[in-house]
Amino acid sequence: MLEVLMDDKRGTIWNISDIVADITWKTSRIGKPGTLDLTLIKNSVWQDSKFAFNNGDIIRFRKDNQNVFYGYIFSINSGRDENVKLLCYDQIRYLTGKAMYSFANKTASEVLRKIAGDYQLTLGDVDDTGYKIPTMLEDNVKLLDIICKALDYTLINGYGNFVLFDDFGSLSLRNVKNLRVPFWIGEESLMYDYSAKRSIDSDTYNKIKLYRDNKETGMRDIFVAQRSDTIAQWGLLLLYQSVDDKMNDAQIMEMQDQLLLLRNRESKTLKVDAIGDLRIRAGSYVSIVIHEMGVNQPYLVDECQHKFDGAQHIMSLDLKVVD
Repeated sequence: MLEVLMDDKRGTIWNISDIVADITWKTSRIGKPGTLDLTLIKNSVWQDSKFAFNNGDIIRFRKDNQNVFYGYIFSINSGRDENVKLLCYDQIRYLTGKAMYSFANKTASEVLRKIAGDYQLTLGDVDDTGYKIPTMLEDNVKLLDIICKALDYTLINGYGNFVLFDDFGSLSLRNVKNLRVPFWIGEESLMYDYSAKRSIDSDTYNKIKLYRDNKETGMRDIFVAQRSDTIAQWGLLLLYQSVDDKMNDAQIMEMQDQLLLLRNRESKTLKVDAIGDLRIRAGSYVSIVIHEMGVNQPYLVDECQHKFDGAQHIMSLDLKVVD
């Protein structure tokens, strides 16, 4: 059973479940807020004459007594027909504004807590990310990008892969290993279609060139690591980037080795269409079994879309291999 409630912030909570025609819930692992798209049938026989909706109103969506989405109306699209389309975002939408922040020896968890506190955002479960980032100075940068950059530093330095998401109105930061779902998806479990892709076109590098601006010498210190075998196979794919000037040689060489480990490989992605299960969202870690492809391993959900239409619930998953 689908339940959609709307809080108009004027003292009334409306149950609009009976005037919702279809619902799509989308989540992304990196850099985007979660969204809920609703189609309402206006002037229906169930509609109260006092009922009205406005941008900023709160939308809460539950299915079979499970919490799914808590967010806010950001767009209302209507015309001459009886349909009104609402676009709602979760709390992460408020992290898309830009600001200036400076951090020293802070973990990604502490970066999130500071930003959430400054912007009066509600926090949920926040795992300790462990790695103390030497310095971060971000000016005129999206808040969400600042947090994602801190998570990138955490991953590159070998402290694990973490995902930020809105858990029904609370910002949560979790290690993906803690988001492993207790079932598998495949030819005999939920899945009804799939497509696979292997690529070196993005996020694949076989030569890492890091530089550190040396204030004492006025020179630029260069650190290079590469893999000749994949250069011969793919051609030279160079990643060139700066590192913090407070990092020592050993830390930089460890970082470039970790970058090679993460980037010197094909990106393997898989798209799966399946019967919907609300335990799956972007950031989930799920086992995929497809005998035809010889696949039997965990994948990380990069993008997830759930569609609800009457009694039908289906989902589309964009997945990537994470070793």
